[in-house]
Amino acid sequence: MISLIFNQIIKLSATTSIINSHIQEMEKLVSRWCKNKPLPESYIFPPETRPGNLVVPTCNTIPVIDLSKAEGQNRTHIVQQILKAGQDYGFFQVVNYGVPESLMNESMDVFKEFFEMPWEDKAMLYSEDPKNSCRLSTSSVNYAREKIHHWRDNLRHPCHPLQDCIKHWPQKPIRYREVVATYTIEAKKLGLRILELVSEGLGLESRFFGDKLSESEILSINHYPPCPDPSLTLGVAKHCDPNLLTLLHQGDVSGLQVFNNGEWIGVEPLHNVFVVNIGNQLQVDYK
Repeated sequence: MISLIFNQIIKLSATTSIINSHIQEMEKLVSRWCKNKPLPESYIFPPETRPGNLVVPTCNTIPVIDLSKAEGQNRTHIVQQILKAGQDYGFFQVVNYGVPESLMNESMDVFKEFFEMPWEDKAMLYSEDPKNSCRLSTSSVNYAREKIHHWRDNLRHPCHPLQDCIKHWPQKPIRYREVVATYTIEAKKLGLRILELVSEGLGLESRFFGDKLSESEILSINHYPPCPDPSLTLGVAKHCDPNLLTLLHQGDVSGLQVFNNGEWIGVEPLHNVFVVNIGNQLQVDYK
């Protein structure tokens, strides 16, 4: 009995020490220190890469595709819309895609709850090791080596196979695992549905991208705290997505830009819309 209690005390002390260590590491999170603080030098980008005070034109021409029409006689037309949007922009937006709006809203609420939780409830998730499956971090995977940091915090974890991944997801908020599991299942169905339409348009079998080719599913949630001077810094650097497909839900946050015909254009956040990004793995020469 004494030995058992002694072991428990040692384990408790060790756990407390680990949590304290993680809390110290979490001091790097933008949301941990940014309130009422000036923009640090380490977040100020060089003049040639900072956004400045230029007004980025908002693009109203990126196609908004109604996926409900793909189940009827208009399927061929929807497939052609997707292919043309991929050729012209590499992006398109989808509506009536089958994921309930109530589930979308509940998921966004849970993500917001997560970032608003006390620091000690999130401490064990903080890591700068990209090999960690479920990871709360800041800026980018190169934080320790980069000269300039990005103005964002990020939660990232795999979603497939669900029964294995979910054990490593945040335990708080209490409803996180239940809500996000339902959300990722529906999002995966949507991704496979879009890939099926792309396959048909390219003259491939409809399930060409099924199974192993589209097995991996990663959820990435970016949190951008209010910035004292957005003209000097960036939340995410310009990049191409290396994967097959990215489904992006902007919520009511502006700031997404796409590069088209030699200029950056802003994508206005629309209500209950997914922005679909054709990734590098799906880049083909199509004529």
